[in-house]
Amino acid sequence: MGLTKQYLRYAGTALFGVVASQKGNIAYVTLRGEKGRYLAVPACEHVFIWDTRKGEKVLILQGLKQEVTALCPSPNGLHLAVGYEDGSIRVFSLLSGEGSITFNGHKAAVTTLKYDELGGSLASGSKDTDVIIWDVINESGLYRLKGHKDAVTQVLFLKEKNILVSSAKDTLVKWWDLNTQHCFKTLVGHRTEVWGLALVAEGKLLLTGSADSELRAWSINHFEEGLDPREPQRKRSKGRAGCLEESSEVDKAEDQDEAQEEHILSCRKAGSIMRDGRDRVVTLATDRTGKILACHGTDSVLEMFYVLSEEEIRKKIEKKMKKAKKKAKQRANEEEKEEEDADVSAECSLQEKILRLVNIKASAKIKSFDLMFCSKGEMKVAVMLQNNIIESYTLNSVAQPSHVARTSKISIWGHRSDVRTLAFSSDNIAILSAAAESVKIWNRSTLQCIRTMACEYALCSFFVPGDRQVIVGTKAGKLQLFDLASGTLLETLEAHDGALWSTSLSPDQRGFVTGGADKCVKFWEFELVKDENTIQKRLSVKQTRVLQLDEDVLCVRYSPNQKLLAVALLDCTVKIFYTDTLKFFLSLYGHKLPVLCMDISYDGALIATGSADRNVKIWGLDFGDCHRSLFAHDDSVMYLQFVPMSHLFFTAGKDRKIKQWDADKFEHIQTLEGHHQEVWCLALSPNGDYIVSSSHDKSLRLWERTKEPLVLDEEREMQREAEYEESVAKEDPPVVAGETQGEAGLAGKKTIETVKGAERIMEAIELYREETTKLEEHKAICRAAGKEVPLPVNPVLLAYGNISPSAYVLEVLKKVKSSELEESLLVLPFSYVPDLLRLFSQYLQQDSEVELLCRALLFLLRIHFGQITSNQMLLKVMENLKKTTIAKVSQVRDALGFNMAGLQFLQREIEAKDEVTFFADATDRFEEKKRKRKKKQKMILAVV
Repeated sequence: MGLTKQYLRYAGTALFGVVASQKGNIAYVTLRGEKGRYLAVPACEHVFIWDTRKGEKVLILQGLKQEVTALCPSPNGLHLAVGYEDGSIRVFSLLSGEGSITFNGHKAAVTTLKYDELGGSLASGSKDTDVIIWDVINESGLYRLKGHKDAVTQVLFLKEKNILVSSAKDTLVKWWDLNTQHCFKTLVGHRTEVWGLALVAEGKLLLTGSADSELRAWSINHFEEGLDPREPQRKRSKGRAGCLEESSEVDKAEDQDEAQEEHILSCRKAGSIMRDGRDRVVTLATDRTGKILACHGTDSVLEMFYVLSEEEIRKKIEKKMKKAKKKAKQRANEEEKEEEDADVSAECSLQEKILRLVNIKASAKIKSFDLMFCSKGEMKVAVMLQNNIIESYTLNSVAQPSHVARTSKISIWGHRSDVRTLAFSSDNIAILSAAAESVKIWNRSTLQCIRTMACEYALCSFFVPGDRQVIVGTKAGKLQLFDLASGTLLETLEAHDGALWSTSLSPDQRGFVTGGADKCVKFWEFELVKDENTIQKRLSVKQTRVLQLDEDVLCVRYSPNQKLLAVALLDCTVKIFYTDTLKFFLSLYGHKLPVLCMDISYDGALIATGSADRNVKIWGLDFGDCHRSLFAHDDSVMYLQFVPMSHLFFTAGKDRKIKQWDADKFEHIQTLEGHHQEVWCLALSPNGDYIVSSSHDKSLRLWERTKEPLVLDEEREMQREAEYEESVAKEDPPVVAGETQGEAGLAGKKTIETVKGAERIMEAIELYREETTKLEEHKAICRAAGKEVPLPVNPVLLAYGNISPSAYVLEVLKKVKSSELEESLLVLPFSYVPDLLRLFSQYLQQDSEVELLCRALLFLLRIHFGQITSNQMLLKVMENLKKTTIAKVSQVRDALGFNMAGLQFLQREIEAKDEVTFFADATDRFEEKKRKRKKKQKMILAVV
């Protein structure tokens, strides 16, 4: 294909400048066998693992496009579940750093993730109001729980029974029986959104946090299976004033529902704990032992509580009773003594069970936290702050009062606020980024921060020729001159009375021009002045001229030959002046809102302007005529810059996109997507090979020009495919025949991958049909000829090792991801199902993939039950499947039981031989032996 003009593709190469994103939560992870040292934090679409001791990144879990919204480490510490903005979930291995499992089921962002105690099941809640239970071992979705009317905020598994608790912004807390996939109880005691849940006291106390300063406590009582479910109802019915005979049928039905709820568990309000904060609860959680409870609101205070164990509560009550007995001895009346003993033994308030431990005051607003309980009462706390900082604290929960000490702070890897200006050095190596509090210099190749200098709120910046100094324009109208070698502020000049919006270095590199909110354009020149501290001279700047205008100046640019100066004003126009005489030359008008950015091409022929009206206009600089107006972004165009030595330019907008344009052909070339919030600015390197951009998501992204040619037709086709994939994800789920919409549903959702999986299965069955027909025809030809005629082999089957057509169908079925199998079979038309069922019968007789086949078979029977049972030709097939399936499943079950018994026998043999138990108990016994040994040594020393 002939190319009239070839473009080169820009691709994202690095993400830096972000310590932790704000949408997800922080979590301690076990890495390299160490606990309490490594933190997993969301970083836009990636997950960073930080070493809190060294303050370094040790691992990056690579994401795709969507932003991370939830994290949850597995109980064994080997995996990390990550939820994303688009509703997908990936499970990463912390050993290899690769995403091994992907789940697609939610239609909106994942808000919470939780493993069960063994780590075999994963519960996820989302903004789409659904809760989905995933089988992590089988890599598939189990079922979807529907019932909430707003975004799910938290989910928790109960240890005693197969029960899940979920809270949502619809003010409800729901209890789900996972055996029946049914909501058997709903707590309606909240008036506002329920933002957090926490189980303490060994799962006997549930704490909920909402939009007020009260933490509500609910006592949980589990009933044994042998108890009569109607017993609690009978006790309550005795208190009714003779209304049993006159109760309506509705009341009886309600009573039966209540009795059924009480049969599983009872949940009654046990009191409340008042927080110091008056705003809503953002996060409410406990450590993994359940001893420490912590919560925080929208402020910078983390409140921590200590939960007493049953033994500690009993000891506390015994102490109180002893004190009461001592007081009672002074009294003569024995009856008063007995009454007091009874009162004391019954008294144990919620405030005595949950003690306020300490408040941790962070340096900024807290977005998330995690707790890790270490040995000897030491507690590690990690908090993720709103200003791109991670802080770690330690405290001793046993000591009174508890002492809190900050142990580490990770902040050097990013700015505290949004980066509003970027610049490249002349050698393309150094990158300058400036925000409201600091200027940072980054090495482009290593992405290391090599200088951090405190500054005022920066709006514009550039490297001084020579790359030894940088100049920053601030919101207060000041010019700040920094020396890079020493990292010090050399000079601060009062340049403008208002914000200094823009600077432009002159092409002769002898000075620069500034424009500000005081309606002035000022010209500056570099000069060398004597330094007061040393005998050497240092760089300084002096003002030479002033151009007074009628409106605020938003942007200024020199033409490459330095003859013209373009000034963008608040009145939506761009004025062109002669540089030498400052006489007016041209006025460019046509934008409906102010021009926020502009640039002039290298040859001075074109000027491109970007405006808050979302349009980019290309003008000729000779006559000021508008060549073309382009609708560039879905929101304001924030930055525009030409690629050096070309008429190509890049724009950045508040719609989170960076776009490349051809100013000659007026065509959109490429869209760079990656930022998750508004893009504030970008900078191109002097050679045009690199772009760096900054965003409201606190991240800096580096883009590199590759050698890959970019063809516009292919780019348009890729864009259409991406739009199609998005439309597929938004489609309503297909209706399963014979099923009513209830509380439970299918876990997965239709995606482009499930559609492709169904297409591959259909193609395999069609190939099987064709090859079977060919084989029959070949046999007929051989019989007619009376000799064996060679049959040509299908190249597809030959590529798989010359396997049979039926074996090829099984290979294709095995390659469908386990998490996408049900959805792929749901898309499959019924005309292919009879062939699949016949093939399943063959496979089961050959003992091939019994578990996979049983799962697929049961699902096909579920969704096509009516059509299968009404088909007379399939009756014999179903009879064979029934016999074969039951027999093969029994064999698999027996083999599994035999293997389990063998492993248990080996375990007992090794334990008897080594006198040590496996896994967790081994470590506990070893520690106990060490403690006893130390005690004996101390006693011997004391005797001696």
